[in-house]
Amino acid sequence: MSTMTASTTSATTSGKIADLHKRLAETRAPRGEEAIRQLHDAGRMTARDMVYSLLDDGSFVEIDALARHRSPGNKEDRPVTDGVVSGHGTVDGRPVCVFAQDASIFDGQVGEVAGEKILKVMQLAVKSGSPIVGIYHGAGARVTEGMASLEAFTKIYRLQSRASGVIPQIAMVAGATSGAQVFGVSLSDVVVEVAGRAQLRLSEGDEASSDLDATSGTAHILTEDERTALDAVADVLAFLPSNNRAVPLSSESGEPCAHDLNAAIPDEAATTYDVNAVIDGIVDCDSVVELQPRYAPNMLTAFARVDGRSVGVLANQPSQQAGALDVDAAEKAARFVRLCDAFNVPLLSIVDVPGFQPNSGAEEAVVRRTAKLLGAVANASVGMISVITRKAYGTAYLALGAKRMGTDFVFAWPTAEIAAAEVDGASPYEAAARGLVDAVIPPDQTRGKIVEALRLIERKVDDSHTRKHDTIAF
Repeated sequence: MSTMTASTTSATTSGKIADLHKRLAETRAPRGEEAIRQLHDAGRMTARDMVYSLLDDGSFVEIDALARHRSPGNKEDRPVTDGVVSGHGTVDGRPVCVFAQDASIFDGQVGEVAGEKILKVMQLAVKSGSPIVGIYHGAGARVTEGMASLEAFTKIYRLQSRASGVIPQIAMVAGATSGAQVFGVSLSDVVVEVAGRAQLRLSEGDEASSDLDATSGTAHILTEDERTALDAVADVLAFLPSNNRAVPLSSESGEPCAHDLNAAIPDEAATTYDVNAVIDGIVDCDSVVELQPRYAPNMLTAFARVDGRSVGVLANQPSQQAGALDVDAAEKAARFVRLCDAFNVPLLSIVDVPGFQPNSGAEEAVVRRTAKLLGAVANASVGMISVITRKAYGTAYLALGAKRMGTDFVFAWPTAEIAAAEVDGASPYEAAARGLVDAVIPPDQTRGKIVEALRLIERKVDDSHTRKHDTIAF
């Protein structure tokens, strides 16, 4: 009676509890403490570190922590978690579902069980109406598991596609990601990448870099390290509602960074300028989060706040190709319009467009992509406001929020030139006489007019459908 055997101890409640704690401790270092130390010494974060850093302190609830692969071909190496940390928590108090790939386990390759974990947390996000954040760092499918691995991706792709436009899907690429996993990234609404460390590669030997992902439009935001990437993810989430049936949360109102909009436009019509000077005079200071700045820089897309309200900013950039529409600019704008419309984020267009600038041999592509932009704007049911600062010529102007395209408020500055084609002496007054402009206003009144308009239309939401549409690139 003086001692107890190990088998007897494990049969007691206290013994079973101790065994559970031991197993859970293993999930925090499935490849051992040394592997974690080496990663930290290199200035990197583990998958679990990133989940904890993203979520509010103490809010993470892990799912399937004790999962192990069941591949008969690798019975000797069955690390706990199977290379995915998944669960739910809160970001700034709002529920969020999350998964992160652990590249120390089978190079982050996704097998049957890892895929089931990702699928389960995505299903939870859809059922609960919560955003999903995926942290990617893995080498495609786990080929040792054959068709089981491929089937896992089939289920994930299908759910991501069906959930598109229903819940926000944010991808953070923390390291080299390749093979089948790159499509999961691209099916997301916004992609944040760690510059220099992360890149997307479809096949071995393909050219890949974070710079290439940024210039091609695949990556929306590049950051210097994992922590700033996680901050960027949280920033994007703050502009979006939890799902397509909700509206974005407002924050405290701020003041614009710039105040003298009357001097924002050069007197000489041929002189270019940076549209950020206009944006800074309208939106709350330091509220802008630009998306895809290195892709189609002649079209600026960004989230921002006006009087504390979330808005999507769509602006021609005169300092790049005079702000003209081309293939990439039309695609970038159309995708952004659909994203904002899907999640009830009002659109603010800053228009200074001289027309189209087809790339060499790309005229047909410009027509197709501009048609997509026209369709996106015409079908949008979210509140839309346009400010015409200077040139607004032809169909390019119509694609950016003309009155008859469904834009709720169209304001023009006295510097505006609105016409079917570029002509001398064009002004905003003929358009105003026809009711195509709601008001011609001094530039320094722009923010006030937009604040009033947003208060009126911020809840202009079409509730007739469960989902408006997906947000997949076309």
